[in-house]
Amino acid sequence: MTNFQPPVTFRKIQAIQVGNDFEKVTRVVNVNYQDFASHLRPHQVIVKMLYVGINASDVNYTNAKYVPDIKPPFDVGFEGLGQVVAVGEKVNKAKLGSYAIVSQYGAFAEYIAVAAKVLVPVPAPKPELVSLFVSGLTASIALTEKGQLGAGETVLVTAAAGGTGQFAVQLAKLAGNHVIGTCSSDEKVAMLKRMGCDRVINYKKEDLKTVLRKEYPRGVDIVYESVGGEFFNICLNSLADKGRLIVIGMAASYTSSDGMKGDDVNTIKLLAKSRTVTGFFLPAYAEQQPKHLKKLIELLNAKKLEVELDVVGQGDITDVYAGVDHLQKGHNKGKVVVPLVKSDARL
Repeated sequence: MTNFQPPVTFRKIQAIQVGNDFEKVTRVVNVNYQDFASHLRPHQVIVKMLYVGINASDVNYTNAKYVPDIKPPFDVGFEGLGQVVAVGEKVNKAKLGSYAIVSQYGAFAEYIAVAAKVLVPVPAPKPELVSLFVSGLTASIALTEKGQLGAGETVLVTAAAGGTGQFAVQLAKLAGNHVIGTCSSDEKVAMLKRMGCDRVINYKKEDLKTVLRKEYPRGVDIVYESVGGEFFNICLNSLADKGRLIVIGMAASYTSSDGMKGDDVNTIKLLAKSRTVTGFFLPAYAEQQPKHLKKLIELLNAKKLEVELDVVGQGDITDVYAGVDHLQKGHNKGKVVVPLVKSDARL
């Protein structure tokens, strides 16, 4: 790679205090590139980030919910896609100029140092590939490992038009199931119907509890749940015999004063109908990720999987703030992705 000119400085986003108000507790800081590059370890590479993915749980990380003893300042962001611009002396496989998905704390940065072995090579810098990692893998692995996804069952997906919900809907449908999805606007209803969702519930217009009771009196077999609060309770009460409820998040509480408050489970409701409530956190399933990512890419290439992207910003790291706000307010349709370079400047 001969056309890379190292910058004098670059920018990244750091948490300067613990809290779930992303704009309040973080700041953009300047980093001297030469100093940064001088600390590159032998098995690391430097990646110029081209796109970053926004997740509802970004505010959980700034609120120290995932690493409770973390002390500010610390780098934030979970995922992105970029180009390798420097390699450590013991790196063999990652090549200069190649593109890769990066999944590492501190992804909200114009440049990031990462162990070469954790890079996920991709052929081109396509933003839809960002969505396949945290969002796509969460849906694929959670439904398979925790939901025991098969065919001929009824699957309920909450926040179905979100970054990970869209994949849960499509994967459940591809497996041969009846899929119900919840969302908050007519525009999202149209998106989910296009993706094959059998019954879409706009909870701003229809009461979820009433619809499930009247239209699905037997209950639902699998719930892919990411909202929490009242949604969680309705879903739990709507589980069929031997039903499985997968908790992949509780977004309704992420920006509350309590911050990521969990939900109580009445174990009698589980015992009486042999129901299961299980949690899922992607980092615990590192071994399964390559196989599932390969499957997702194959489905995408075969046009059997659709990716709805919600691109925020014009190519500046400060656009991350608009992206986080857009998602936390529930305005997003699909996966929120922020480009970090302008379209005419991408490598």
